Amino acid sequence: MEGFAGKVAVVTGAGSGIGRALAIELGRSGAKLAISDIDTEGLAETEEKLKAIGVHVKADRLNVAERESFVAYADAVNQHFGKVNQIYNNAGIAHSGDIEICHFKDIDRVMDVDWGGVLNGTKAFLPYLIESGDGHVVNVSSVFGLFSVPGQAAYNAAKFAVRGFTEALRQEMITAGHPVGVTCVHPGGIKTAIARNATAAEGLDAEEMAKAFDTRMARTSPERAARIILDAVRKNKARVLVGADAKVLDAVIRLTGSGYQALFLSVLRRVTPPSHP
Repeated sequence: MEGFAGKVAVVTGAGSGIGRALAIELGRSGAKLAISDIDTEGLAETEEKLKAIGVHVKADRLNVAERESFVAYADAVNQHFGKVNQIYNNAGIAHSGDIEICHFKDIDRVMDVDWGGVLNGTKAFLPYLIESGDGHVVNVSSVFGLFSVPGQAAYNAAKFAVRGFTEALRQEMITAGHPVGVTCVHPGGIKTAIARNATAAEGLDAEEMAKAFDTRMARTSPERAARIILDAVRKNKARVLVGADAKVLDAVIRLTGSGYQALFLSVLRRVTPPSHP
């Protein structure tokens, strides 16, 4: 894929799924990689795959919710490579359960990682991206940043926040005349480990929910998702929908407005486990 040779790209959540696929595709395209994850085993596997194809890679354990650590990480990456061109804020987690039964700590955890991680990564690396003269911020939201569903209030809140933040950032970069592109990514059902690693409120079967997602909703491979995302970055698109399901859902929302809520409820009751015991 053209446009990435010689670039220094940072990918969070690179230990599996879309993050790993992005890192490998970027590496194959000639980029140098700074990869991170809280899962050190998965991160090491990604690092091995990158080194096997001759990629210059720096791998570090990172909790994206820890702001001071993220800022220090950005400084270390810039010092290591001498510049930073791109950041892919991809790390994320999920928690299922209606607001009524979810604990504050579970909602806070999702917000700290899925929204806070994007905020921390963008702010920490933005000065270096501007300095590079050819920067790009890629923030991974979700189709759940386009519409809401019962049982996913925390995830919805985080992904809507990512969308609003990213769209504002793109306008700010244009207004300020900074050489930084900004892209918001809205994946549909991707075959990753996020559903299998998700937690759930008491009384709910997280394993059953993960199985329902994997068998009924996950249709796009991480590799395909990575290629779609990188093509959007190369073209400096403001927004990219990943997967046919994401495009269909976006069209339905545009056509129905708030009416999507009643429509989606009728479908969700048939295809997903309940989010309230």
